[in-house]
Amino acid sequence: MKKKLLMVVVACAAASLLLLAGCAGGDTPAASESAAEGADGKPVLTVAMELAYPPFETKDDAGNPAGIAVDLMQDFADQYGYDLVVENTAWDGLIPSLQTDKADAVISSMTITPERAEVVDFTDPYAMAQLAILANVDSNIAQASDLNQPGKKVAVKTGSTGDVYATKNFPEAEIVRLADESACVTEVVQGKADGFLYDQLTIYRNNLANPDTTEAVFIPFQDPESWGIAVKKGDTELLDQLNAFIAQSKEDGEFDRLTEKHLSAEKQAFDEHGFKWFFDFS
Repeated sequence: MKKKLLMVVVACAAASLLLLAGCAGGDTPAASESAAEGADGKPVLTVAMELAYPPFETKDDAGNPAGIAVDLMQDFADQYGYDLVVENTAWDGLIPSLQTDKADAVISSMTITPERAEVVDFTDPYAMAQLAILANVDSNIAQASDLNQPGKKVAVKTGSTGDVYATKNFPEAEIVRLADESACVTEVVQGKADGFLYDQLTIYRNNLANPDTTEAVFIPFQDPESWGIAVKKGDTELLDQLNAFIAQSKEDGEFDRLTEKHLSAEKQAFDEHGFKWFFDFS
């Protein structure tokens, strides 16, 4: 009798374990699927960007992602049925976020370069940018070549395209490399540097903020740089979708709408200076 009772207990215990195992096995795939979907059941599109370059990538007053890149990617997500998630990521972590599958795409005013294209795939350009000069008012800088003289000091952000350009084209000048753009601006404002090379929008805005001590030299002295959206190497499905959306946006007024919302005053100023606009793809 005791032996039969023991067998019954063992059988019940085994059945219970099998039942629990079956429940656990059923839950695991569901959890995995829910992690890949948003609350509304759409596939999640995780996009990394450094929210530090207004109005392209920035935060609103509540600290939420905002700007041209955010709006552009939200319009893309809406059209292709994605649930957009924006990850604020430090600049040096953007490409690694693709390589480690932490992000599906990167959009952060990133210039398409051969070196970067070796490790990620880029879309067609969605914007074009040029360098400009923030010059000290007492430095007599009217064009880029005026900086290439002995005794001239050129401030650049370390590793930026301005750094690359100055190193190549201003061998006679002293190149002052600094960690961030605000430090470069301060050098020019205080007269410690004759000029600062950086993108045209940053130069324009810092000239507006320091009209008594700086001049903005808007001279298209180099070919425009192309900004692209990066995806992981080999992700042709997402790349094709993004390229189709960019091509459509160039035709249907998407970039005009973004300009009107975020950059209307800057567009007017650039037109007055005869400077090529970000979304002028001709």
